[in-house]
Amino acid sequence: MHVPSGRQKILRTGPVRQILLASLRHSMARPNGFAPSSTDETGRLPITGRGQVSMAKTVRVKSFELIARDIADVDVHLLHVLSIGVGWPHRPADWEFLRQVGQGIVAVDDIGRVFCSAMWFLQGEDLATIGLVITTPRAQAQGAGRWLMEEVMERCKGRNLTLNSTKAAYPLYLSLGFEKEATVFLHGGILSTLPAAARDHGLDELPATQIEELADYDTEAFGVNRSAVLVQLSKRSVTCVLRRSDKVVGYAMRRQFGRGHVIGPIVASNDEDAILLVGWHLPALKDGYVRIDTREDTSPFAEFLTQIGLPTTSTTITMSKGRRFLNRSDASPWVYGLAAHALN
Repeated sequence: MHVPSGRQKILRTGPVRQILLASLRHSMARPNGFAPSSTDETGRLPITGRGQVSMAKTVRVKSFELIARDIADVDVHLLHVLSIGVGWPHRPADWEFLRQVGQGIVAVDDIGRVFCSAMWFLQGEDLATIGLVITTPRAQAQGAGRWLMEEVMERCKGRNLTLNSTKAAYPLYLSLGFEKEATVFLHGGILSTLPAAARDHGLDELPATQIEELADYDTEAFGVNRSAVLVQLSKRSVTCVLRRSDKVVGYAMRRQFGRGHVIGPIVASNDEDAILLVGWHLPALKDGYVRIDTREDTSPFAEFLTQIGLPTTSTTITMSKGRRFLNRSDASPWVYGLAAHALN
């Protein structure tokens, strides 16, 4: 990525506020208009870069061009600026992790500033989860979100798709053939209350080197084998496993994310076990910011989160295209806490 030397210091090493103000000044100075200016023989916009995404040409935004690039080729601090601009909590380290486990595209201007992004994550043989679909407000108003999603869907052709939508993006996804399945409740806050210490219920820390022990149980809950993602998550997480009669009956991971820690994924067969798993992690997080994303609404698990000082702060909508994603049955393993919105 080429950045003129006069701006390189601001973009790469200056305070986040300086970076964001520079980006906002640039976007406000540009006229409206967003349309592909060069496509391949299928009508898709190719992309250029060193990553796994086939590479590219340009997107015309009236008086200037946006260049489609592989997300792996972009300075992570510019991605951080993009997510800050829409109020998302991702740190540069969170972006780096997601780039390690997924693929993506961005649109940048001629000096490398990022105007929009989208990522997809291959899970099992026939599923892809979609996330980090972000556009600046001006680009979004001119159809950048639709263009991004069409590019992603083309590259995930033949796979069932799922994503978690904000309310603002919901009409777009409906128009692209996605259907609503559930609501995700984002619980977060400063952990103010610790539950009574649980007796020995078979809870143990699981080393990252033994993460494959969770594969069968997690596949039953998630619907496809996502072992590759779990392996990467385990390298930066503390994992608690719940066993009974030497059999895995639940697990939960915690890792640094955003302004504090996230507990997820959380997989269990009932609310009581999910609460036990979360409770195991809490002493290490006292007085810190904790986030848990769940599709539980009025269950004992959801009530427990509120009681320990983690109220619902916002919601998103789980949607799918192709085969239905969520299939819950009594007494079977269930994903009580998401690994991440992009990973589900």
